[in-house]
Amino acid sequence: MAASELYTKFARVWIPDPKEVWKSAELLKDYKPGDKILLLHLEDGRDLEYRLDPKTKELPHLRNPDILVGENDLTALSYLHEPAVLHNLRVRFIDSKLIYTYCGIVLVAINPYEQLPIYGEDIINAYSGQNMGDMDPHIFAVAEEAYKQMARDERNQSIIVSGESGAGKTVSAKYAMRYFATVSGSASEANVEEKVLASNPIMESIGNAKTTRNDNSSRFGKYIEIGFDKRHRIIGANMRTYLLEKSRVVFQAEEERNYHIFYQLCASAKLPEFKMLRLGDANNFHYTKQGGSPVIEGVDDAKEMAQTRQACTLLGISESYQMGIFRILAGILHLGNVGFMSRDSDSCTIPPKHEPLSIFCDLMAVDFEEMCHWLCHRKLATAAETYIKPISKLQATNARDALAKHIYAKLFNWIVDHVNQVLHSAVKQHSFIGVLDIYGFETFEINSFEQFCINYANEKLQQQFNMHVFKLEQEEYMKEQIPWTLIDFYDNQPCINLIESKLGILDLLDEECKMPKGTDDTWAQKLYNTHLNKCALFEKPRLSNKAFIIQHFADKVEYQCEGFLEKNKDTVFEEQIKVLKSSKFKMLPELFQDDEKAISPSSATSSGRTLLTRTPAKPTKGRPGQAAKEHKKTVGHQFRNSLHLLMETLNATTPHYVRCIKPNDFKFPFTFDEKRAVQQLRACGVLETIRISAAGFPSRWTYQEFFSRYRVLMKQKDVLSERKQTCKNVLEKLIQDKDKYQFGKTKIFFRAGQVAYLEKLRADKLRAACIRIQKTIRGWLLRKKFLRMRKAAITVQRYVRGHQARCYAKFLRRTKAATIIQKYWRMYVIRRRYKIWRTATIVLQSYLRGYLARNRYRKILREHKAVIIQKWVRGWLARTYYKRSMHAIIYLQCCFRRMMAKRELKKLKIEARSVERYKKLHIGMENKIMQLQRKVDEQNKDYKCLMEKLTNLEGIYNSETEKLRSDLERLQLSEEEAKIATGRVLSLQEEIAKLRKDLEQTQCEKKSIEECADRYKQETEQLVSNLKEENTLLKQEKEALNHLIVEQAKEMTETMEKKLIEETKQLELDLNDERLRYQNLLNEFSRLEERYDDLKEEMTLMVNVPKPGHKRTDSTHSSNESEYTFSSEIAETEDIPSRTEEPSEKKVPLDMSLFLKLQKRVTELEQEKQVMQDELDRKEEQVLRSKAKEEERPQIRGAELEYESLKRQELESENKKLKNELNELRKALTEKSAPEVTAPGAPAYRVLMEQLTSVSEELDVRKEEVLILRSQLVSQKEAIQPKNTMTDSTILLEDVQKMKDKGEIAQAYIGLKETNRLLESQLQSQKRSHENEAEALRGEIQSLKEENNRQQQLLAQNLQLPPEARIEASLQHEITRLTNENLYFEELYADDPKKYQSYRISLYKRMIDLMEQLEKQDKTVRKLKKQLKVFAKKIGELEVGQMENISPGQIIDEPIRPVNIPRKEKDFQGMLEYKKEDEQKLVKNLILELKPRGVAVNLIPGLPAYILFMCVRHADYLNDDQKVRSLLTSTINSIKKVLKKRGDDFETVSFWLSNTCRFLHCLKQYSGEEGFMKHNTSRQNEHCLTNFDLAEYRQVLSDLAIQIYQQLVRVLENILQPMIVSGMLEHETIQGVSGVKPTGLRKRTSSIADEGTYTLDSILRQLNSFHSVMCQHGMDPELIKQVVKQMFYIVGAVTLNNLLLRKDMCSWSKGMQIRYNVSQLEEWLRDKNLMNSGAKETLEPLIQAAQLLQVKKKTDDDAEAICSMCNALTTAQIVKVLNLYTPVNEFEERVSVSFIRTIQMRLRDRKDSPQLLMDAKHIFPVTFPFNPSSLALETIQIPASLGLGFISRV
Repeated sequence: MAASELYTKFARVWIPDPKEVWKSAELLKDYKPGDKILLLHLEDGRDLEYRLDPKTKELPHLRNPDILVGENDLTALSYLHEPAVLHNLRVRFIDSKLIYTYCGIVLVAINPYEQLPIYGEDIINAYSGQNMGDMDPHIFAVAEEAYKQMARDERNQSIIVSGESGAGKTVSAKYAMRYFATVSGSASEANVEEKVLASNPIMESIGNAKTTRNDNSSRFGKYIEIGFDKRHRIIGANMRTYLLEKSRVVFQAEEERNYHIFYQLCASAKLPEFKMLRLGDANNFHYTKQGGSPVIEGVDDAKEMAQTRQACTLLGISESYQMGIFRILAGILHLGNVGFMSRDSDSCTIPPKHEPLSIFCDLMAVDFEEMCHWLCHRKLATAAETYIKPISKLQATNARDALAKHIYAKLFNWIVDHVNQVLHSAVKQHSFIGVLDIYGFETFEINSFEQFCINYANEKLQQQFNMHVFKLEQEEYMKEQIPWTLIDFYDNQPCINLIESKLGILDLLDEECKMPKGTDDTWAQKLYNTHLNKCALFEKPRLSNKAFIIQHFADKVEYQCEGFLEKNKDTVFEEQIKVLKSSKFKMLPELFQDDEKAISPSSATSSGRTLLTRTPAKPTKGRPGQAAKEHKKTVGHQFRNSLHLLMETLNATTPHYVRCIKPNDFKFPFTFDEKRAVQQLRACGVLETIRISAAGFPSRWTYQEFFSRYRVLMKQKDVLSERKQTCKNVLEKLIQDKDKYQFGKTKIFFRAGQVAYLEKLRADKLRAACIRIQKTIRGWLLRKKFLRMRKAAITVQRYVRGHQARCYAKFLRRTKAATIIQKYWRMYVIRRRYKIWRTATIVLQSYLRGYLARNRYRKILREHKAVIIQKWVRGWLARTYYKRSMHAIIYLQCCFRRMMAKRELKKLKIEARSVERYKKLHIGMENKIMQLQRKVDEQNKDYKCLMEKLTNLEGIYNSETEKLRSDLERLQLSEEEAKIATGRVLSLQEEIAKLRKDLEQTQCEKKSIEECADRYKQETEQLVSNLKEENTLLKQEKEALNHLIVEQAKEMTETMEKKLIEETKQLELDLNDERLRYQNLLNEFSRLEERYDDLKEEMTLMVNVPKPGHKRTDSTHSSNESEYTFSSEIAETEDIPSRTEEPSEKKVPLDMSLFLKLQKRVTELEQEKQVMQDELDRKEEQVLRSKAKEEERPQIRGAELEYESLKRQELESENKKLKNELNELRKALTEKSAPEVTAPGAPAYRVLMEQLTSVSEELDVRKEEVLILRSQLVSQKEAIQPKNTMTDSTILLEDVQKMKDKGEIAQAYIGLKETNRLLESQLQSQKRSHENEAEALRGEIQSLKEENNRQQQLLAQNLQLPPEARIEASLQHEITRLTNENLYFEELYADDPKKYQSYRISLYKRMIDLMEQLEKQDKTVRKLKKQLKVFAKKIGELEVGQMENISPGQIIDEPIRPVNIPRKEKDFQGMLEYKKEDEQKLVKNLILELKPRGVAVNLIPGLPAYILFMCVRHADYLNDDQKVRSLLTSTINSIKKVLKKRGDDFETVSFWLSNTCRFLHCLKQYSGEEGFMKHNTSRQNEHCLTNFDLAEYRQVLSDLAIQIYQQLVRVLENILQPMIVSGMLEHETIQGVSGVKPTGLRKRTSSIADEGTYTLDSILRQLNSFHSVMCQHGMDPELIKQVVKQMFYIVGAVTLNNLLLRKDMCSWSKGMQIRYNVSQLEEWLRDKNLMNSGAKETLEPLIQAAQLLQVKKKTDDDAEAICSMCNALTTAQIVKVLNLYTPVNEFEERVSVSFIRTIQMRLRDRKDSPQLLMDAKHIFPVTFPFNPSSLALETIQIPASLGLGFISRV
């Protein structure tokens, strides 16, 4: 297609404009060949007639489609020309706030003049490892590409940063070096990367200054080579500098400053160490006040000075050398203040004792008179003689300035050399990356020698750049096998020849400098004669004979010849240098010791810039006086040589280009000046790149991308199975001119404009399709609307007709209803009247009949009551006489019987105390006891019989005591009745007399009382009515107040609950933060530990080869061993021979300061954690207290809990005692090895059995009694606690408000006082009763102690008796004890039968408890018997060993006693026994050489953990602390060793994380702590550890589990990282939704799934793999949830970060793809039942970002919706997504700048992080909830495949 065919109506073009450079316009009609005028419509609304050039007839540049505007790569534009480039940069810079743009191989960087948050470590991590085209343009992308190519191609790289002053060259170079330092790290402990970065502040302070264009302008060029080793880690660096601007030391223009270091010194002059420098304000010195701007806004020179000194210290510059540098710099300042006085026109002098000069001489340690003399004189040498000549004031001033510049240049050179020495590495450099920060093309109103050198360097760099671009284009064409045609590009070799060839400008300049009387004018004439009219690039100005013009590649530049010769010579006086060399200040002569410059005898003049080379040459030796004749190398010659060296270096490397653009001259942020930008684009070679690209085939598509984009232009029949042939067929139809495209091997190449034409065809096709779809949809909608309206009309008609019919039917129904209502109403009225009359008649009758009946009833009732009164009076008189007589008779009988009973009772008591009586009563008891004894020897069932006998005896005894008690009670009752009867007779007589008198009085008073009662009744009724009214009012007030109180209480409780919830959440967040910090410290410590191990290995490799037979012992200093005191003694014993065998090997010292800091930090964190935990507990207690006050519920379980705690304490103490006794018995048994003692039937075993039985019974009884008493004591304490008698403050306030009368208040106060007295008396009485009860309980406790001692004595006595007498004695003792106890309680409760009865009930309960305890003891006996069998077996083995040593004669002499052979029973205790020497074998087979896959598939989960714990149990059972410590330490160290060796294997890390957690849970579950034991079975509780508390080891294992978890997360991240971006962003899960846009030279990863491309299914498969592996390994479900949450966070963070850094991914269709992918991940969570793991919440920022891409973004309502929706995104992220939003199709619209500003205004109050990217490296703090195992340890079988045959089950 011809280009002219694209100029149709509405086509947009670019036309030149003097103000805006280029202006956009729209064609109003089609262009036809031959037209001379184009009718255009401008964007400001004006119409314009644009005339074409009649000579060239060039049409204006076409404008790219809007869809291509804002592209990352300028080469992706369909039309490649200057206005398109300028517009694309402007849109990206102004609208999208993007400062970086690719232009082929060049990165264009525009200075924003504002700090942007795009250089953090998170951004570095995001770009690390990414392809250059896959991310948005960035300086980090260029640095990553250079680093990757260096590692991949083994070729050195260079990054060339160029641009004008103020364009940001230094900052870009600094960020590139920071990227290398962060990504590569250091290869040694010297932290070279920090030193490389530390060189920047130093070089900026001595080489940067403020100019009118830049506040921190680099006044020199530098090339830094960063060296790397074979592992691509930084090992060193080297710096080369070019053209330091020395003239700035002595002169600054208006609004400019000298070098920063001078102002930093002046700002720090008040420091004590700077007093000797005698500095002051910068305005006091001539060299710092000329610019009139000593302060930079926003810069603190004092702080900058501190940073400079810190950097010097880091680079190894000692304090003495730093002070030396500052002395020299201060001397330069004081030298500038030296003034001269003219004596005449040819001589001058310095005032005597001139203070600035004296200070200068003192600082430089030189002679004042000598320096004063040579500042005013010079030495002239001729062939015959040498003489001294005075100089004028002007010449002296110039000489002073020349000396200052020379000193500063030498100091600059010395600092650079020192920095290079520090950064130099002793290790051989494998490769390097060079960063060239060099000045760009310069042109000013007056251009001198400096600009000439700068532009010469840029000509060389541009030539190298052109050749590299041309070479890349050629390689691309050859790679794709496209016919190569020579592309015409600008070659600036003629300009370079003009400058550097023979008889070139530099050659003529050097020649003129050698001439004795050479001047600038003669040199200019030689230039004219040599090059004028002979070289097209050289011109002469019309109005000047002292200037020349050179046509550079960027522009024409006019140079003034004045000063060229002197600047090229750059000389100073020899005598002044000699004075400085003779200085006593040691550092000053060092600056001049390698000085090779020949000192010119002529006058010194000022010079501008001079070259500083890396290795200055040594001065040549010659005859004295020869130096005056020989000339040094000129500045131009040195610069040319160093430039050639630089070009050789760059040509030997792969270059990467960064072109910095200055958007405006006023340093306004994000302001774009088109004119300035175009000038720089032309000067830096960006447009040349565009021109070279446009000359060939700039647009390139892969066949798959072309097919995906332009599938809409194909018909179904055109689509073939082979994509390449399909694309060829379609292109032949669409584009007729075959020269417009070429087919390569993998790509299609298009000439400029063809992609725009294809896009136009595609847009037309889509537009036609849209119109057709709209037509169909609109027809369908209108027909649907018509059908709906027709259906509605029919429905309305139907309803109207129905309504009319219903109205008529309603009328008929109403008429009929009215008739019926009338009928019933009339009937109702008549019937009601009849009922009223009938009711009235019945009421009258009933009242009359009732009156008559009541009268009759009252009469009958009075008669009946009179009869009853007579009956009861007569009966009472008869009974009174009878009772009086009977009472006297009974009293006499009682007295006699009492006397007889007392005598009988005394006899019974005497008999009861004697044992002989019981023997008489129970004559057959001894025989029964002997029978029971025989039964005990034969079987174990005699307990029941004995209990039956005991109960019979007790029943007989109880019956006897009951008889005696009943007789005693009967006698007491009879005695009391007699006393009562006598008293009653007398009282009755007196009462009769009184009653007679009272009866008379009552009859008199009755009448008066009745009258008063009537009056009182009336008054009370009236008072009650009044009180009722007042009561109702008070109730209403009370209800209102109660309602108000309830509401206030609710509000207070709600506010308190809210505060509590907030505080709890905050505490939880703080706890998580502390946990995260602690886990990060663990991670850092493990990293340092690994680093320490690596260093130790390197040390061993560096040491000579050890002698044969020497074995190196690896000392494992783990973080756990350093933090906790559990170091293994085995490891210590193993370290001793290693040290003795190799004394020469020095152990690498641990960084103790770092270790102590970490340990201190850990303790601080633990203290903070404890404080926070205490605070949380205190808050919870407050809540519980408030709830208790509100609910007023008594604490019911207090006494029971106290009882349980007391019981636990007692049991623990008794348990310890029993353990000690059992250990002593074991020890005694093992010491006694005689067969007769240790045989199963020996007395020792019986004694053990009986002792254990009796002691346990007695102790249980005593313990229960003591605990019951203690619990009663505690309950009494709780009961007497003062109750809160104060009511609520609000109720009291109401009561006080109600008491308005003072009398009522006084009465209330008196009542309160009386109440308080009453409460005090009650409290004192309760206190006294409590003290009495406590005293009684103390007495009981003392008696119990005595009883316990007595029991122990009896037990000791019984042990000495024979077995037959032992049981009899114990029974006798028990009978005696019971008898004494019964007698005691009988005497105690003799006066209180009820207490005695309760005592008897408690005694029976105690008997029942004893029966239950007896059953428990039976079980214990059986268990002990089993243990005795085991002991018997061991003793039998000992006996066999002893029998082998006994002679046959001894065997015959000994009697053989029968031994019972028990049946062998296997009852495993869940322990594993191993020998001490097998520990290493156990660790090796179970940990080091174990394969997780086989264990996970074939065996139970966590089997290694169970085996290790069972081994620990056995060591605990043996009470062997050394064995426990050794095993646990070896286990932990071996796990670390396995993880270090196979730490990148997910299965291994998951396996050992699961087993470490299971081991930790086992230590908790069987620790014996109540909190962990409540989930155990009774059998599991028997397996608890008994001897050791392994709480410290639990903490160590917890820390180890944290480290393994973090390692697992890193493994997950490494596996998932390559999949996430491809699967979540790039791959099209929903095919056809997102179109492929044209891309530039930096090809992005294709979204079409190839064989090696990861998809969403790849991520899901990997997640399934992770989940199945963790489940197979038996990982805790809660831990699996935390791992899944971490995985989803990584997926979400990496996806969102890449979305924020990729402009091509921010589109509506991509948002749909992301939401679909997220839904698939959520579906995976549902399938795995992990929705409650918190993983979905981690994807919330990604979900909101996807929604943000899809919502409307136009109105204020849309902005409000976005602000409320995106609460998980930060403001920076929201704005970034909106800025990056890019339409894929023409039908989408961009987000306007005003809308983005609206969003920013709405979000300005939101307080969130300014960080742009999420921290993808963040690891959530992990917790390990306790998860007990239901698996019984005794059931675990050890498979033979583990090779653990040397351990045995116990």
